[in-house]
Amino acid sequence: MRAMIFDGSGKPLRLAEVPVPEPGPGEVLLKVHACGICRTDLHIVDGELAEPKLPLIPGHQIVGSVVRSGAGVGRFAEGTRVGVPWLGATCGTCRHCRSGRENLCDHALFTGYQRNGGFAEYTVADVRFCFPIPDGYPDLQAAPLLCAGLIGYRSLTMAGDAERLGVYGFGAAAHIVTQVARFQGRQVFAFTRSGDAKGQAFAREMGAVWAGSAEERPPDELDAAIIFAPAGELVPAALRAVGKGGIVVCGGIHMSDIPRFPYDILWGERSIRSVANLTRRDGAEFLSLAPRVPVRTEVQPYPLEAANEALADLRRGAIRGAGVLVVGS
Repeated sequence: MRAMIFDGSGKPLRLAEVPVPEPGPGEVLLKVHACGICRTDLHIVDGELAEPKLPLIPGHQIVGSVVRSGAGVGRFAEGTRVGVPWLGATCGTCRHCRSGRENLCDHALFTGYQRNGGFAEYTVADVRFCFPIPDGYPDLQAAPLLCAGLIGYRSLTMAGDAERLGVYGFGAAAHIVTQVARFQGRQVFAFTRSGDAKGQAFAREMGAVWAGSAEERPPDELDAAIIFAPAGELVPAALRAVGKGGIVVCGGIHMSDIPRFPYDILWGERSIRSVANLTRRDGAEFLSLAPRVPVRTEVQPYPLEAANEALADLRRGAIRGAGVLVVGS
C-alpha cells in the first residue's frame, strides 16, 4: 500500500510502498477513504510532541471501511464505514480509566502517534475506539468530526453554560464549535490573526456575531473563551476578555509558553483549564448531536501524496475550515 512516512523531526514525510498491516486480536483492518489534517500532526512533525513511534504513519481523523477483523471482533460487519479518532487505546485499569476519565489514561496509545494512522491506504485500529459514521456525511466531510469536532465538543462542554463565548483561532475546530454553540443558543465572538479579513468573514459566515483580531477586546464581556490556536500569549488576552467567573479553556495538546500576567485578570473567580484528548462518551454524544445541528464541515481536499503541502498550508493558516487527505473510495 502507499503511505506517507514520518522518519523524525525536521524531515518531510516521504511517500513509500509498505505492506498492508494485519489486524491483531481486537482490531479491524480499514481501507482508508479520507484522513483529516490536524494541528496535532504539525506538532508531531515539527518535534513539539517528542515521543512518536518511528517510523510513523501519521493521521488520526480517519474515515474508512472495514475490510476484515482480527480474533474476537464481532462489532462491525465487513464494509461498515467507521471513524478512528486520536485516542487509539487505553489500559482500562488505571485510576483514570476506572473513574470514567479514560482521556487521562496513564498508558493510552494515540492514533498517528504511537499507533500508525490514516496517511495511508490501509490502517488497523482497536475496534473499541472506532465510531460508526453518521448517515449523511460524505467521507471528506466526516473526517474533521473525528478530532476537530470531538476536541471542540469537549472544549465546549468545559466552557459550561456560557452564553457569550469567545473562540481564539478560527480553523477546523472553531468552525465546527461555532455551529454547535449557535445551535445551543449561544453567541460566538471569533478572534483571528491580525489582518485576517478572510478568516473573520468565514467566522461570521459560520454564525459568529462578531469577529476581530486576537488583540482586540470584544464589544461585550465574555462568559467563557476557548483557545484553539497554540499561542500562550492568548491566555492573558482571553482572561481580559472574560468577566468575573469566566472560564478560559485551552483546547490544544501543545501551546507555547504562557507569559507572566497580573493576578488581577485572574481574580474574580476566573479560571483556566486545559482539555486532554477525548473519551468514547464524547464521541458518542457528539456524533449523535452533529446531524441534529446539522454540522456542516468546510473542507479543503488534498491527494495523499500532497500531505506535506497540506501541513505547510495549515502551518501558515491558509486552509479554510479543515484540510483532508483524499486517500481512496
